[in-house]
Amino acid sequence: MKAILGKIPVKLGIMAAMLAAAAVAAAVAAGIMLRRDSGANVGQNLKIGVFMYRGDDTFISNLMNSLRDIVSAYEREQGANLYLSIQDAQGSQATQNTQIERSLSLGYNILCVNVVDRTSVAYVIDKAMEADVPLIFFNREPVQADLRKWDKLYYVGTDASMNGRLEGQIIVDAYRENPERLDLNNDGILQYIMIEGEFRHQDAILRTESSIQAIVDAGIMVEKLDGGTANWERSQAAALAKDYFTKYGSQIEVILCNNDDMALGVIDYVSDNQLDFTNIVGVDGTPQGLQAVYDGKMEGTVVIDYEAQAKLIFEIVLAHIKDGNARDVIGMTEERYVRAPMYVVRREGQK
Repeated sequence: MKAILGKIPVKLGIMAAMLAAAAVAAAVAAGIMLRRDSGANVGQNLKIGVFMYRGDDTFISNLMNSLRDIVSAYEREQGANLYLSIQDAQGSQATQNTQIERSLSLGYNILCVNVVDRTSVAYVIDKAMEADVPLIFFNREPVQADLRKWDKLYYVGTDASMNGRLEGQIIVDAYRENPERLDLNNDGILQYIMIEGEFRHQDAILRTESSIQAIVDAGIMVEKLDGGTANWERSQAAALAKDYFTKYGSQIEVILCNNDDMALGVIDYVSDNQLDFTNIVGVDGTPQGLQAVYDGKMEGTVVIDYEAQAKLIFEIVLAHIKDGNARDVIGMTEERYVRAPMYVVRREGQK
């Protein structure tokens, strides 16, 4: 089963942001670095520290594999000697702080941080500033006020609000194609379940709010039956799905999940119990999530290009190490943000 790689109707503000991301995508899709080094000496003995909030997160794991491949390719092509250290905080900000402190004491040249707690980055920033070591935050966006503290702070990721709107648009498009396939009781209202990533986490909040807002903005009435937090984890989402299907049964018409792993957890429960339910959507576009879409087990997902994110992170590393200036990296904003591309994948043949 093929998928539709979506050009979908969105509001102008979102379209503008998508076009900006498309410019980045065009550059990275060709397999080129956005700024090339003029000599092999750039990157010699460069020590890069990378810090994950949790290594068992499927999206982060894929991103790290891509980054390793990019660094290895650069070493071969440039004859450079890079040291890449990737460390797992296992969900603990205290552990991540300790890892970062140690790396700074060992003379790392630049740090790339997938922060555990976006509201607690001040300590990390202060330590990096004291050591004059640039910081690239990725995937989990710090508070903007923190990023404005220093001109050697960067962020690579996507717009969580846009993630949500695109996820909601998947439901809108499916509803417009065949309302009866989603509105199972034909009452003109979509009864839905929302499974969120983390309690009070910005990305989870924005994806949750904007996905429903996109549906409402399209003139579709919705009713929330229930919702809960699964901490981005497949097994926790499966447990929630068990509770929801036990409690609401056929009243459930749509299940929206903040990421693909949680959508896959719902699919696990549906498959194990041989339920006929596929009105499930996610975000990330992991290989496993995409396979579920291709197999017709899931309505669609918003693909966040982890390979593009890895290339952008490494491009900022090289630019900053070369001349201390990453401002001309394609897509870099005045606030030192770079947004990676995203797009929608939906299953076919649903009319």
